[in-house]
Amino acid sequence: MVTANIGFEETLWKAADKLRGSMDSGEYKHVVLGLLFLKYISDKFETKYNELLEEGDGFEEDRDEYEAENIFWVPKEARWDFIKDHAKDTKIGQFIDDAMIEIEKENPSLRGVLDKRYARPELDKRRLGELIDLISTIKLHDKSEKDLLGRVYEYFLGKFASAEGKGGGEFYTPTSVVKTLVEMVEPYKGRIYDPACGSGGMFVQSEKFVEEHQGKISDLSIYGQELNSTTWKLCKMNLAIRGLDGNIGDHHADTFHDDQHKTLKADYILANPPFNISDWGGDQLTDDVRWKYGIPPAGNANYAWLQHMVYHLAPNGVAGIVLANGSLSSNTSNEGEIRKNMLEADLVDAIVALPDKLFYSTGIPVCLWILNRNKKDNPNYRSRENEVLFIDVRNAGTMIDRKHRELKDEDIAKIADTYHKWKTTNGGYEDVKGFCKAASLEDIREHEYVLTPGRYVGIGDIEDDGISFDEKMEALTGELSELFAKSKRLEDEIRKNLGGIGYDI
Repeated sequence: MVTANIGFEETLWKAADKLRGSMDSGEYKHVVLGLLFLKYISDKFETKYNELLEEGDGFEEDRDEYEAENIFWVPKEARWDFIKDHAKDTKIGQFIDDAMIEIEKENPSLRGVLDKRYARPELDKRRLGELIDLISTIKLHDKSEKDLLGRVYEYFLGKFASAEGKGGGEFYTPTSVVKTLVEMVEPYKGRIYDPACGSGGMFVQSEKFVEEHQGKISDLSIYGQELNSTTWKLCKMNLAIRGLDGNIGDHHADTFHDDQHKTLKADYILANPPFNISDWGGDQLTDDVRWKYGIPPAGNANYAWLQHMVYHLAPNGVAGIVLANGSLSSNTSNEGEIRKNMLEADLVDAIVALPDKLFYSTGIPVCLWILNRNKKDNPNYRSRENEVLFIDVRNAGTMIDRKHRELKDEDIAKIADTYHKWKTTNGGYEDVKGFCKAASLEDIREHEYVLTPGRYVGIGDIEDDGISFDEKMEALTGELSELFAKSKRLEDEIRKNLGGIGYDI
């Protein structure tokens, strides 16, 4: 987990953060991440350059040698050694901007992606030089550790999200939440889509999942879309540093009003769309083909997101979506009707209630919706026709600081294993009071299509400690009596003190 990985990432973060000065974290984020990216592609280029130099065939400046291994071509004056040598130059900002321009010119896939605002007057050039010196101390490409920059990048994204609070969390889904979705949905092979992809965390975690299960990353095709232009660039960079070839649209765009993947039918959808958007322009889309189960209310986009994802699912597709808890029970406008129609169409596979304080952007508890186009006839699983699994883990996770909680690996494994046991023939699944319940559609109808897991799983059994009720009550009333007596003594003391200075109450 990112927050548990206390190593050079934290050392680098602490050192870099000291250099921030008066710059706000939102702006500083792009300064730092841009430099890390520049250092990484330069280090990777240099590794290959030195290999070719040792071979002695004179191919070290032959760009075909680099392109054959998906290594970005870095022109001489854009290489890190050149930047480092000019770190104390008053024109260092311009040197970096020029380097970014040259790299984009030489590598079409990066065109329009890199930040080129280092020369602006308000950016303190002394601090910028110190930041370059700091980043120079770490080699970000090492053949023995493939994802070195990935670790730093992911750690920094999380730290920036935390530092920026509500605004920063919009581009970043905490790793433990992403990992839970990925472990449940299991994106092994096929088309994976995220219509609100932020900085690309769902794609990165899917890559890790495939590698951990000895799959081939080339078996996954990545599709995404992002509305915010700077976040879209972050995602492009995040994919580039891992060598992932993803189609996240030609530009940043609104998923509802400018769908970049209109004909896509995805095998997997993983998404954390922004919660409860009220100004999504729904009144302009009332006749949209995606609203098969009802027109989403113009004042809340939750059910627009759900239906958008159902529309883009392949016949055997599975989707995992993070949404606000209100989506489970809301009946405003026609949300209740849409939820009913989706349930009657047997699209809902599982609902997971997560604890609060998992997100940087909000402290509210959230839930996971697992949607499935084919619960009945998939040869890999048993039929779950007209059945929904409810999991309640509102009390799971560990507080990592005063405001933020994180799901531990064992929490994630428990959630995912329960889901997979339930899906599998003879998987050994059993309902557990207070934790999980496989409910029939008839059960859900009786609850008027409300999907709050607590309604179905109930309250867990309280472990018997061997002390009788009478003994417990005697101890509690004795303790309460002592507290009342102490309160009375304190009250009398306060009255006496006030009376001594001429105030009677």
